Amino acid sequence: MGKLFGTDGIRGEANRHPMDAAMAFALGQAVTYVLRKRKGRPTRLVIGKDTRLSGYMLESALEAGVTSMGGMAQLVGVMPTPGIAHITESMRADAGFVVSASHNPYQDNGIKVFSGSGFKLSDQEEAEIEELILGGNLPAMVPEAQDMGRAVRLDDALGRYIAFLKGTFPRSLSLQGTKIAMDVGNGATYRAAPAVFRELGAGVTVIHDDPNGLNINENCGSQHTQDLRRVVVESGSLLGLAFDGDGDRLIAVDELGNEITGDQILIICATQLKKEGRLANDLLVSTVMSNLGLRVACEKYGFRHHASKVGDRYVLEDMQRLGGVLGGEDSGHVIFLEHHTTGDGILTALQLLAALLKADRPLSELARLMDVFPQKLINVSVARKPDIASVPEIEAAITRVEAELEGKGRVLVRYSGTQSICRVMVEGPTPELTEKYARQVADIVEAALN
Repeated sequence: MGKLFGTDGIRGEANRHPMDAAMAFALGQAVTYVLRKRKGRPTRLVIGKDTRLSGYMLESALEAGVTSMGGMAQLVGVMPTPGIAHITESMRADAGFVVSASHNPYQDNGIKVFSGSGFKLSDQEEAEIEELILGGNLPAMVPEAQDMGRAVRLDDALGRYIAFLKGTFPRSLSLQGTKIAMDVGNGATYRAAPAVFRELGAGVTVIHDDPNGLNINENCGSQHTQDLRRVVVESGSLLGLAFDGDGDRLIAVDELGNEITGDQILIICATQLKKEGRLANDLLVSTVMSNLGLRVACEKYGFRHHASKVGDRYVLEDMQRLGGVLGGEDSGHVIFLEHHTTGDGILTALQLLAALLKADRPLSELARLMDVFPQKLINVSVARKPDIASVPEIEAAITRVEAELEGKGRVLVRYSGTQSICRVMVEGPTPELTEKYARQVADIVEAALN
């Protein structure tokens, strides 16, 4: 882990180091310099953002950094993270910047970088950029005044992304007459998601689609589905779709108002792909945080299953290494490698709908392809992040709980890669025992790390 980059770019409280204008300026300079040196020519870099108020500041600072180093900044404004990745690749730009903190509250922000191929930068590339920024040598590397860059706005970027998404939905299927409810979380999907489904013929009920810079993810979106569950039932919708702030995740709601997890979405889509002979190597990649029920379902339906480290970049790396086309996280971050280079909430919704229509069964029935084991996740704010294995109290608590579970559950304790949080996850035979054990471990984590 670098000093700046976490598992998903650079992230922190907006207007405070490292998420301030100075760092965004330096990042714009560093990425542009590295690309110019590598390619031997002026570079083009796409810059997009979600709906946070601080996005204006960081977008402008990135633009200034890029142009000061002789690059061309191509501004796309508010667009989902996967949309920026698509535009970067399809426009043959050299890299793309996303200003977003995903599912975090508005006061946080972040910057992640996509390569020209639409994939996130490797750890090695991030380390090179980080060294340039922290070394303090960037001011000496700027070109002469006549070689500075320009900035342009790509007014058709959103339309290009919408057209790309519609192209991933099977032409043999139709959404005419279908009723869909969606919660866009006052985030980056607030224009794109309704447009995609309406243009495909669906009747769409949209909630939380009035971003004001401060209400992104606020009691809405993929982490807060209570409003969507109510609207799905009231509107008689086929299903509900909940996106996070930057639009790379999807959590679904069935026609009865029940929340459907990312793991269940993976199993539903994997089953359909396997039926069509399109699940390469019969492989499904998830993470160690996936529910035990996913592993059981994979065994039941004959899928090979691989659990990667937590983080979509690690899921993607393992998919590529093992020859998989489908992978993701229980949080709803799903990668369909046949269609895109990164997780895309809207694209996932389209593929889920396609599976639903092909099976001709309600989502509540398809969700039962996987039994969800009782699971409790507690996020503990921590003052420090030592290696978990080096803290005897925590290790002892984990060992004790696992012994008491007697093979009928598991304990996973890990740090967030983007926040000062330790995640305590316990799965067990009953909700009551799962809650009890998770609280026990979380209390010890809090005492030991604060």
